[in-house]
Amino acid sequence: MDLTVTPAVTPAVTPAVTPAVEESPAHPAPTASRDADARPARGPGRAARMAVLAAAGLTIMAPALIAPSLPAMAAGLGDETLARLALTITSLAIAVGAPLAGALADRIGRRPVLLSGLAVYAVAGSAGLVVPDLGSLLASRAVLGLGVGAVTTAVSTLLTDWFAGPRRATYLGYQQAAASLGGVVLLPLAGLLADVGWRAPFWLYTAAAPIAVLALVAVPRSRWAPALAARPAGGPTSSGAPGPRTAARVTGLYLLALAATGVFYMAPTQLPFLLGGLGGGPGFGPAVVGVAIAGSTLTSLAGSLAFPALRRRLSPTAITLAALVLLGAGWSLIGLADGLGLVVAGLLVGGVGVGLTVPNLNLRLGELAPGGRRGRVLAGLVTGIFLGQFVSPLATAPLVVALGPDGAFTAAGLLTTAGAAVVAPFLLRPHRGR
Repeated sequence: MDLTVTPAVTPAVTPAVTPAVEESPAHPAPTASRDADARPARGPGRAARMAVLAAAGLTIMAPALIAPSLPAMAAGLGDETLARLALTITSLAIAVGAPLAGALADRIGRRPVLLSGLAVYAVAGSAGLVVPDLGSLLASRAVLGLGVGAVTTAVSTLLTDWFAGPRRATYLGYQQAAASLGGVVLLPLAGLLADVGWRAPFWLYTAAAPIAVLALVAVPRSRWAPALAARPAGGPTSSGAPGPRTAARVTGLYLLALAATGVFYMAPTQLPFLLGGLGGGPGFGPAVVGVAIAGSTLTSLAGSLAFPALRRRLSPTAITLAALVLLGAGWSLIGLADGLGLVVAGLLVGGVGVGLTVPNLNLRLGELAPGGRRGRVLAGLVTGIFLGQFVSPLATAPLVVALGPDGAFTAAGLLTTAGAAVVAPFLLRPHRGR
C-alpha cells in the first residue's frame, strides 16, 4: 500500500478563502471551479478559532482523565477488569459514533455537531459524580464517547474547511497542541483529585460547558471553504467520491492511526500498574501517575508545534516514520526503567512522536478528501485513533500476562521501531510525481 504520494504545495502562495455559504443540504460545498473564481474574504474570527481550539483541548485525553484513579476505582467497585473498561468503553463509543458525527457534519453543518457534542460531553462526562453503580457508570462513559466523537470530528473538519495550504498545516498542528495542552493541565489535576476520591476527577468534564457557550456565540453559522489545492493523482473523482487509489491510501492512514494510538495508549492503561510495581508504594500514587502521563502530553505539544515547520521540509511519510521511531524508542526506555526517572524520559520521547503523528495524518486526509465528504473522511481518522485506544488494553493483555507491564512496554517499543525500520526503504523510495 503506497502512502507516500505528496500533493504539490507552493509555499509562496497564500490560499484564498471563499465567502461563507449557508449550511444546509440544499447548499453543498463549493466546487473547485467556484473556489477558484471566488474573491478573498476574511476567515473566522479570533473568538471562533479560540472556541474550536479550546474544544480540541478536551478531546484526545478525555477517556484517560480517570486513569489516575483506576486502582482506587477497581478496589471500590471490586472488579479490576470492569474498572479498566470504564476507561476504554469511552474510546469504543467514540470510534463507533464518529462516522455518524461526520455524516451529520457534512449534511447539517459543523457548528450544530460541535455544540451538541460539547453539551453531551459536559453532562455525560460529569455523570460519574452521581451514578450509583457500575452499570450506570459504564453507560454514562459510553454516552460521553458519542460526545467526544462529535467534538473531535467537528473540530478537525472546521479547521480543514477554514484554512488551506501552509495555514491548514499550522492550525492542524495547533489542534493537536491544544489537545496535548489539555492533557498537560487536566491529567495532573485528575491525579490530585483522585487523591480526594475516585469520583472527584469527573468534575473536570464540566469544563465543556463554558466552551460550549463560547462556541455558541463565536462560531459562525456558515461553512467556509478554502480554495482547493491541487489534487494528487488518483484523487477524488468528479462525482466527489474518492477514487480507488485514494481510498486505499485513506484506509492505510486509518490503520496507521489505529496501530500508533494502540501503542501510545499503553501509558494511561498500563502505567498506573507499572509504577506501582516499581516499588514506590504510596510514593507512586495517583498524583504521580497523573504528572507522569502528563509529561508525554507536554512533549506531544512540542511535537505538534514543530509540525508545520517540519512539514515544509519533509514529506508526510518521512515525518510518520520519524514519529514511529520516537514512539518505539520511548516505550523501550519505559520497559527498561528501574525507577521513575527513566519512565518519565521514555514518556517524553514517545510524546514527541505522537505530537507529530496526529496532525500529519489529519493534514494528509484533508488533502485527499473532497470537500463534500470531508466530515466523513476525517471522522474515519477519529475512529482509527479511538479504536486504537479501545483495543490497546485488549491487545497488550497477553504481553502483560507473559512479560509483565515492563516487558510489555519493551516489546511494544521494539516492535514499533522495527516496523518503521522495515518499511522505511519501501515508503521512502522515490516516486514519480514527487
